[in-house]
Amino acid sequence: MYDDILFPTDGSDMAASVLEYVADVAAAHDATLYVLHVADTNRDSVSAIRGEVVDALEDAGERIVAETAERVRDHGVDVRSDVVQGDPARTVVEYADRIDADLVAMPTHGRSGLERVLLGSVTERVVNTSPVPVLVVNPDGDRTYRYPPRDVLVPTDGSAGAARALEEGVEIAAAADATLHVLHVVETGSLGPDARSVVRENQLDEHAQEIVDSAVETAEETLSDVVGTVGYGTPHREIRTYIDTEEIDLLALGTQGQTDFSWYALGGVSSKLVRASPVPLVMTRTGDE
Repeated sequence: MYDDILFPTDGSDMAASVLEYVADVAAAHDATLYVLHVADTNRDSVSAIRGEVVDALEDAGERIVAETAERVRDHGVDVRSDVVQGDPARTVVEYADRIDADLVAMPTHGRSGLERVLLGSVTERVVNTSPVPVLVVNPDGDRTYRYPPRDVLVPTDGSAGAARALEEGVEIAAAADATLHVLHVVETGSLGPDARSVVRENQLDEHAQEIVDSAVETAEETLSDVVGTVGYGTPHREIRTYIDTEEIDLLALGTQGQTDFSWYALGGVSSKLVRASPVPLVMTRTGDE
């Protein structure tokens, strides 16, 4: 399902630490991995040497992509590399569109002494503007990441954004022969000690189950192993608890979406999980329209 994967890197230890996982993803899908370094032209990076103008960032970038590409080739992955100048987030998105990438893979942050490219804010800007899914990997995760995954989780609120994430999750689970988990969380954190009574009185239980059943029914058109669950509490916390309890390997999440019944914007939940997910997550974006 992924033929061309884009991996932006700043050459930092953080970026290097997620490369093994990204290479596993590329190998599993027999995909070409494009290694990209963005020389940040928002900064003054031009120096005069022997009468010639030399871009120090671009020169360093060539070394970075060459070293990264060599590591990827050791995994038997077809790799191509490039160095371009521009605003990091905008350039990554434009480059993904130019090569018709199926996936962009990024760490949640990263820093080197020479530049700042893969910071969390840049990753989030890419997530919010990329026309293709973005695989976000936390380089500080406590567990060993596994790809192909055995268990994939798709939180849903019944919105168009969640439906788009479900499509992605179904395709990944089908390719990996994995179990797909569908989770809807009814937010009860602000309802006080009588939260469950309020939920029942407002028929939120019924609506929540309808959301899950609909998603499960859609997934079962492709998959045979689908689990649907309704949870209660603070959405991003309940999602993290579910990941730990069910030993989820990969999370598929939409960046937009809100319903009257779940009382939360999926975009806000996504932002929290981008920073703190204990497993890699594939972010899918639904257009403003």
